[in-house]
Amino acid sequence: MYSVAALYKFSPVVDPASTQNILKKRLLNHQIHGTILVGHEGLNGTISGDEANILLALNCIKDLDGFADIDVKFSESQENPFLRLKVKLKDEIVTIGNPEINPNIQAGNYVNPSEWNNLIKDEDVLLIDVRNNYECSIGSFKNAVNPKTNIFQDFPKWVDSQSFSDADKKSKKVAMFCTGGIRCEKASSYMKNEGFEDVYHLKGGILKYFESVNEKESLWDGECFVFDDRVSVKHDLSVGSYDMCHGCRFPITDLDKSSDKYQRGISCPGCFDSKTDDQKSRYASRQLQVDLSKERNEKHLGADFAKEN
Repeated sequence: MYSVAALYKFSPVVDPASTQNILKKRLLNHQIHGTILVGHEGLNGTISGDEANILLALNCIKDLDGFADIDVKFSESQENPFLRLKVKLKDEIVTIGNPEINPNIQAGNYVNPSEWNNLIKDEDVLLIDVRNNYECSIGSFKNAVNPKTNIFQDFPKWVDSQSFSDADKKSKKVAMFCTGGIRCEKASSYMKNEGFEDVYHLKGGILKYFESVNEKESLWDGECFVFDDRVSVKHDLSVGSYDMCHGCRFPITDLDKSSDKYQRGISCPGCFDSKTDDQKSRYASRQLQVDLSKERNEKHLGADFAKEN
Protein backbone atom coordinates (compact mmCIF):
# COMPACT_ATOMS: atom_id res chain seq x y z
CA MET A 1 0.00 0.00 0.00
CA TYR A 2 1.29 3.44 -0.96
CA SER A 3 0.62 6.61 0.98
CA VAL A 4 -0.37 9.63 -1.14
CA ALA A 5 0.01 13.20 0.14
CA ALA A 6 -1.48 16.20 -1.65
CA LEU A 7 0.08 19.40 -0.37
CA TYR A 8 0.33 23.11 -0.99
CA LYS A 9 0.96 26.42 0.69
CA PHE A 10 1.16 30.00 -0.46
CA SER A 11 4.25 31.34 1.30
CA PRO A 12 7.02 33.51 -0.21
CA VAL A 13 10.00 31.56 -1.59
CA VAL A 14 13.06 33.80 -1.95
CA ASP A 15 15.12 31.46 -4.13
CA PRO A 16 12.89 28.91 -5.97
CA ALA A 17 15.83 27.31 -7.84
CA SER A 18 17.68 26.59 -4.62
CA THR A 19 14.50 25.24 -3.04
CA GLN A 20 13.96 23.03 -6.10
CA ASN A 21 17.42 21.50 -5.72
CA ILE A 22 17.00 20.95 -1.98
CA LEU A 23 13.64 19.24 -2.39
CA LYS A 24 14.72 17.03 -5.26
CA LYS A 25 17.77 15.78 -3.39
CA ARG A 26 15.93 15.16 -0.13
CA LEU A 27 12.89 13.48 -1.63
CA LEU A 28 14.92 11.21 -3.91
CA ASN A 29 16.76 10.03 -0.80
CA HIS A 30 13.39 8.91 0.58
CA GLN A 31 12.27 7.16 -2.63
CA ILE A 32 9.44 9.61 -3.22
CA HIS A 33 7.45 9.79 -6.46
CA GLY A 34 5.11 12.51 -7.70
CA THR A 35 5.25 16.16 -8.72
CA ILE A 36 6.01 19.31 -6.76
CA LEU A 37 5.80 22.81 -8.25
CA VAL A 38 8.01 25.52 -6.79
CA GLY A 39 7.53 29.25 -7.34
CA HIS A 40 8.04 32.58 -5.62
CA GLU A 41 4.47 32.31 -4.27
CA GLY A 42 4.89 28.86 -2.64
CA LEU A 43 4.71 25.09 -3.17
CA ASN A 44 2.09 22.82 -4.70
CA GLY A 45 2.13 19.09 -5.44
CA THR A 46 1.20 15.49 -4.78
CA ILE A 47 3.72 12.85 -3.72
CA SER A 48 3.62 9.12 -3.03
CA GLY A 49 5.72 6.50 -1.28
CA ASP A 50 5.52 4.10 1.62
CA GLU A 51 4.09 5.65 4.78
CA ALA A 52 7.40 5.97 6.64
CA ASN A 53 9.12 7.68 3.71
CA ILE A 54 6.19 10.03 3.12
CA LEU A 55 6.40 11.20 6.73
CA LEU A 56 10.15 11.76 6.36
CA ALA A 57 9.57 13.65 3.10
CA LEU A 58 6.95 15.87 4.72
CA ASN A 59 9.34 16.66 7.54
CA CYS A 60 11.88 17.76 4.90
CA ILE A 61 9.29 20.05 3.33
CA LYS A 62 8.17 21.44 6.70
CA ASP A 63 11.79 22.29 7.51
CA LEU A 64 11.74 24.89 4.73
CA ASP A 65 11.22 28.47 5.93
CA GLY A 66 7.52 29.32 5.93
CA PHE A 67 6.23 25.78 5.38
CA ALA A 68 6.05 24.30 8.88
CA ASP A 69 2.24 24.30 8.68
CA ILE A 70 1.85 23.31 5.01
CA ASP A 71 -1.60 21.91 4.21
CA VAL A 72 -1.52 18.13 3.59
CA LYS A 73 -4.30 15.69 2.58
CA PHE A 74 -3.65 11.95 2.85
CA SER A 75 -5.04 9.01 0.91
CA GLU A 76 -3.87 5.54 -0.10
CA SER A 77 -3.36 3.53 -3.29
CA GLN A 78 -2.69 -0.15 -3.88
CA GLU A 79 -0.29 0.78 -6.68
CA ASN A 80 2.12 3.69 -6.88
CA PRO A 81 0.12 6.39 -8.73
CA PHE A 82 3.28 8.12 -10.00
CA LEU A 83 6.18 6.81 -12.06
CA ARG A 84 8.93 9.15 -10.91
CA LEU A 85 9.71 12.33 -8.97
CA LYS A 86 9.47 15.72 -10.70
CA VAL A 87 10.26 19.02 -8.97
CA LYS A 88 9.47 21.88 -11.35
CA LEU A 89 10.00 25.64 -11.30
CA LYS A 90 6.87 27.67 -12.12
CA ASP A 91 6.03 31.36 -12.31
CA GLU A 92 2.75 30.44 -10.61
CA ILE A 93 2.24 27.26 -8.58
CA VAL A 94 -1.32 27.30 -9.88
CA THR A 95 -1.81 29.36 -13.01
CA ILE A 96 -4.54 31.99 -13.14
CA GLY A 97 -2.58 34.15 -15.60
CA ASN A 98 -2.42 37.37 -13.59
CA PRO A 99 0.73 38.13 -11.55
CA GLU A 100 -1.19 40.66 -9.46
CA ILE A 101 -3.24 37.88 -7.89
CA ASN A 102 -1.31 36.88 -4.78
CA PRO A 103 -2.93 34.98 -1.88
CA ASN A 104 0.08 35.94 0.24
CA ILE A 105 -1.26 39.50 0.08
CA GLN A 106 -5.03 38.96 0.13
CA ALA A 107 -7.44 36.03 -0.01
CA GLY A 108 -10.90 35.01 1.12
CA ASN A 109 -11.83 33.46 4.44
CA TYR A 110 -10.91 29.84 5.14
CA VAL A 111 -13.84 27.58 6.01
CA ASN A 112 -13.02 24.33 7.79
CA PRO A 113 -14.69 21.17 6.41
CA SER A 114 -16.69 20.80 9.64
CA GLU A 115 -18.30 24.21 9.00
CA TRP A 116 -18.69 23.90 5.22
CA ASN A 117 -22.13 22.26 5.18
CA ASN A 118 -23.70 25.05 7.21
CA LEU A 119 -22.25 27.68 4.89
CA ILE A 120 -23.38 26.14 1.61
CA LYS A 121 -26.88 25.34 2.90
CA ASP A 122 -27.47 29.09 3.01
CA GLU A 123 -29.69 29.91 0.00
CA ASP A 124 -28.02 33.32 -0.35
CA VAL A 125 -24.57 31.79 -0.93
CA LEU A 126 -23.21 31.63 -4.49
CA LEU A 127 -21.39 28.27 -4.47
CA ILE A 128 -18.77 27.98 -7.24
CA ASP A 129 -16.82 24.90 -8.31
CA VAL A 130 -13.57 26.37 -9.64
CA ARG A 131 -12.29 23.09 -11.13
CA ASN A 132 -12.29 22.24 -14.83
CA ASN A 133 -15.44 21.08 -16.56
CA TYR A 134 -14.28 17.45 -16.93
CA GLU A 135 -13.63 17.33 -13.17
CA CYS A 136 -17.07 18.72 -12.34
CA SER A 137 -18.68 16.18 -14.67
CA ILE A 138 -18.01 13.23 -12.33
CA GLY A 139 -18.94 14.87 -9.03
CA SER A 140 -19.54 18.14 -7.19
CA PHE A 141 -21.36 19.66 -4.24
CA LYS A 142 -25.11 19.84 -4.65
CA ASN A 143 -26.30 23.13 -6.17
CA ALA A 144 -22.77 24.25 -7.08
CA VAL A 145 -22.27 26.44 -10.15
CA ASN A 146 -20.01 24.92 -12.80
CA PRO A 147 -18.29 27.71 -14.80
CA LYS A 148 -17.48 25.07 -17.48
CA THR A 149 -13.85 26.10 -17.79
CA ASN A 150 -11.27 24.04 -19.66
CA ILE A 151 -8.33 25.33 -17.63
CA PHE A 152 -8.07 27.39 -14.44
CA GLN A 153 -6.95 30.42 -16.45
CA ASP A 154 -10.49 30.57 -17.87
CA PHE A 155 -11.95 31.40 -14.46
CA PRO A 156 -11.42 35.21 -14.65
CA LYS A 157 -13.13 35.22 -18.08
CA TRP A 158 -16.14 33.44 -16.58
CA VAL A 159 -16.35 35.97 -13.73
CA ASP A 160 -16.21 38.82 -16.24
CA SER A 161 -18.97 37.18 -18.29
CA GLN A 162 -21.34 37.23 -15.31
CA SER A 163 -21.43 41.04 -15.24
CA PHE A 164 -21.62 41.26 -11.45
CA SER A 165 -22.67 44.72 -10.32
CA ASP A 166 -20.95 46.76 -7.61
CA ALA A 167 -23.95 45.99 -5.41
CA ASP A 168 -23.46 42.26 -6.04
CA LYS A 169 -19.82 42.51 -5.04
CA LYS A 170 -20.72 44.20 -1.77
CA SER A 171 -23.69 42.02 -0.80
CA LYS A 172 -23.20 38.60 -2.40
CA LYS A 173 -21.67 35.85 -0.26
CA VAL A 174 -19.36 33.72 -2.45
CA ALA A 175 -18.08 30.26 -1.47
CA MET A 176 -15.60 28.35 -3.65
CA PHE A 177 -13.98 24.93 -3.61
CA CYS A 178 -11.56 22.73 -5.56
CA THR A 179 -9.73 19.41 -5.19
CA GLY A 180 -7.06 20.31 -2.64
CA GLY A 181 -7.77 23.94 -1.80
CA ILE A 182 -5.13 25.72 -3.87
CA ARG A 183 -7.25 26.81 -6.84
CA CYS A 184 -10.13 28.06 -4.70
CA GLU A 185 -7.68 29.99 -2.50
CA LYS A 186 -6.20 31.71 -5.54
CA ALA A 187 -9.69 32.23 -6.99
CA SER A 188 -10.69 33.87 -3.71
CA SER A 189 -7.73 36.23 -4.06
CA TYR A 190 -8.93 37.08 -7.57
CA MET A 191 -12.48 37.74 -6.34
CA LYS A 192 -11.19 40.01 -3.57
CA ASN A 193 -9.08 41.84 -6.13
CA GLU A 194 -12.23 42.31 -8.22
CA GLY A 195 -14.01 43.97 -5.30
CA PHE A 196 -16.02 41.11 -3.80
CA GLU A 197 -16.18 41.62 -0.04
CA ASP A 198 -17.68 38.40 1.37
CA VAL A 199 -15.56 35.55 -0.02
CA TYR A 200 -14.98 32.07 1.42
CA HIS A 201 -13.06 28.97 0.32
CA LEU A 202 -12.96 25.38 1.56
CA LYS A 203 -9.77 24.79 3.55
CA GLY A 204 -8.00 21.69 2.25
CA GLY A 205 -10.51 21.34 -0.58
CA ILE A 206 -12.67 18.35 -1.40
CA LEU A 207 -10.04 15.85 -0.26
CA LYS A 208 -9.91 17.32 3.25
CA TYR A 209 -13.73 17.40 3.28
CA PHE A 210 -13.80 13.68 2.42
CA GLU A 211 -11.22 13.04 5.13
CA SER A 212 -13.09 15.03 7.77
CA VAL A 213 -16.86 14.76 7.15
CA ASN A 214 -18.89 11.60 7.70
CA GLU A 215 -20.25 10.33 4.40
CA LYS A 216 -23.78 10.14 5.86
CA GLU A 217 -23.64 13.90 6.47
CA SER A 218 -21.96 14.71 3.18
CA LEU A 219 -23.40 17.16 0.64
CA TRP A 220 -21.11 15.80 -2.06
CA ASP A 221 -22.60 13.98 -5.05
CA GLY A 222 -20.40 11.62 -7.10
CA GLU A 223 -16.63 11.07 -7.09
CA CYS A 224 -13.66 13.42 -7.09
CA PHE A 225 -11.18 13.57 -9.98
CA VAL A 226 -7.52 13.37 -8.93
CA PHE A 227 -4.45 14.09 -11.04
CA ASP A 228 -2.77 10.71 -10.92
CA ASP A 229 -3.27 7.10 -12.05
CA ARG A 230 -6.20 6.59 -9.67
CA VAL A 231 -8.25 9.01 -11.85
CA SER A 232 -10.91 9.48 -9.14
CA VAL A 233 -11.56 8.77 -5.46
CA LYS A 234 -14.77 8.07 -3.56
CA HIS A 235 -15.86 9.79 -0.37
CA ASP A 236 -13.98 7.21 1.71
CA LEU A 237 -10.86 8.10 -0.34
CA SER A 238 -10.74 4.66 -1.92
CA VAL A 239 -9.99 4.42 -5.65
CA GLY A 240 -13.01 5.44 -7.72
CA SER A 241 -14.83 3.81 -10.63
CA TYR A 242 -13.46 5.95 -13.47
CA ASP A 243 -10.72 5.20 -15.96
CA MET A 244 -8.98 7.76 -18.15
CA CYS A 245 -8.78 8.25 -21.89
CA HIS A 246 -5.11 8.70 -22.72
CA GLY A 247 -6.07 10.53 -25.89
CA CYS A 248 -7.81 13.47 -24.21
CA ARG A 249 -7.01 12.79 -20.52
CA PHE A 250 -10.69 12.97 -19.57
CA PRO A 251 -12.36 10.55 -17.14
CA ILE A 252 -14.39 7.76 -18.78
CA THR A 253 -16.87 5.14 -17.58
CA ASP A 254 -17.34 1.48 -18.46
CA LEU A 255 -20.18 2.62 -20.74
CA ASP A 256 -17.77 4.90 -22.61
CA LYS A 257 -15.39 1.96 -22.99
CA SER A 258 -18.13 -0.14 -24.60
CA SER A 259 -18.45 2.41 -27.43
CA ASP A 260 -17.07 1.71 -30.92
CA LYS A 261 -15.23 5.02 -30.57
CA TYR A 262 -13.25 3.83 -27.57
CA GLN A 263 -9.76 2.61 -28.38
CA ARG A 264 -7.60 1.86 -25.37
CA GLY A 265 -4.83 4.41 -25.04
CA ILE A 266 -6.01 6.23 -28.17
CA SER A 267 -9.51 7.72 -28.01
CA CYS A 268 -12.93 7.76 -26.36
CA PRO A 269 -16.40 8.87 -27.52
CA GLY A 270 -15.59 12.39 -26.35
CA CYS A 271 -12.46 12.85 -28.47
CA PHE A 272 -12.61 10.22 -31.27
CA ASP A 273 -13.96 12.63 -33.90
CA SER A 274 -11.50 15.41 -33.00
CA LYS A 275 -8.33 13.30 -33.25
CA THR A 276 -6.48 13.13 -36.55
CA ASP A 277 -5.29 9.86 -38.06
CA ASP A 278 -1.72 10.92 -37.32
CA GLN A 279 -2.54 11.49 -33.65
CA LYS A 280 -4.30 8.15 -33.38
CA SER A 281 -1.32 6.43 -34.98
CA ARG A 282 1.10 8.06 -32.52
CA TYR A 283 -1.11 7.19 -29.55
CA ALA A 284 -1.38 3.58 -30.76
CA SER A 285 2.42 3.36 -30.97
CA ARG A 286 2.73 4.77 -27.46
CA GLN A 287 0.18 2.29 -26.11
CA LEU A 288 2.05 -0.60 -27.72
CA GLN A 289 5.24 0.46 -25.94
CA VAL A 290 3.34 0.75 -22.64
CA ASP A 291 1.94 -2.78 -23.09
CA LEU A 292 5.35 -4.21 -24.00
CA SER A 293 6.87 -2.57 -20.92
CA LYS A 294 4.13 -4.04 -18.75
CA GLU A 295 4.85 -7.52 -20.12
CA ARG A 296 8.47 -7.03 -19.05
CA ASN A 297 7.31 -5.81 -15.60
CA GLU A 298 8.71 -2.36 -16.37
CA LYS A 299 7.07 1.04 -16.14
CA HIS A 300 6.87 3.12 -19.28
CA LEU A 301 7.13 6.90 -18.81
CA GLY A 302 4.69 7.45 -21.66
CA ALA A 303 1.95 6.26 -19.35
CA ASP A 304 2.60 9.07 -16.89
CA PHE A 305 -0.22 11.59 -17.22
CA ALA A 306 -0.03 13.42 -13.89
CA LYS A 307 -1.06 17.04 -14.23
CA GLU A 308 -0.77 20.22 -12.21
CA ASN A 309 -3.90 20.69 -10.14
